[in-house]
Amino acid sequence: MGVQTVMLAATNFGSKVLNLPSTNLIITVVLIQLVAILGAFVMSRLSGKFGNLPVLIGVVFFWIIICIAGYLMVTAMHFYLLAIAVGLVMGGIQSLSRSTYSKLMPVTKDTASFFSFYDITEKISIVIGLSLFGYIEEYTGSMRNSVLALIVFFALGLILLFIALKKNRAGKSSI
Repeated sequence: MGVQTVMLAATNFGSKVLNLPSTNLIITVVLIQLVAILGAFVMSRLSGKFGNLPVLIGVVFFWIIICIAGYLMVTAMHFYLLAIAVGLVMGGIQSLSRSTYSKLMPVTKDTASFFSFYDITEKISIVIGLSLFGYIEEYTGSMRNSVLALIVFFALGLILLFIALKKNRAGKSSI
């Protein structure tokens, strides 16, 4: 939920809070996508060495740091540096979450149904995340507070990942 909200609200934040021109925001979106390729590659290597769940936990911690930095940012340079950080973890968390999900699925020939469910939950999380982001901005008068509130989504995800890691280690699985 937090990842999708950040991805969809980042340019709006740059425009409203930092008054960045549209051309700079478009370049930033392209930069994020390019850096995300590198992030997916790096996360793939790390997951091969440490496993999916420990790397996902590290990435979620990094997302929390990104939210704090987003709350504190004041210059365009901060925005661009944070965009690079977002790109690195965005590509990694998306690829790792899908990979981990596929490892958790039961053996079946009907993987399309499972990934359809994954896709639907992602769409629902987008609606919830953006709605809460907008509500918090409207209620508090600051998009910065919305960015800070995203930490709650990441913290909940972190708790679930720690539970999954504990169960995974108890079952001696290799996720």
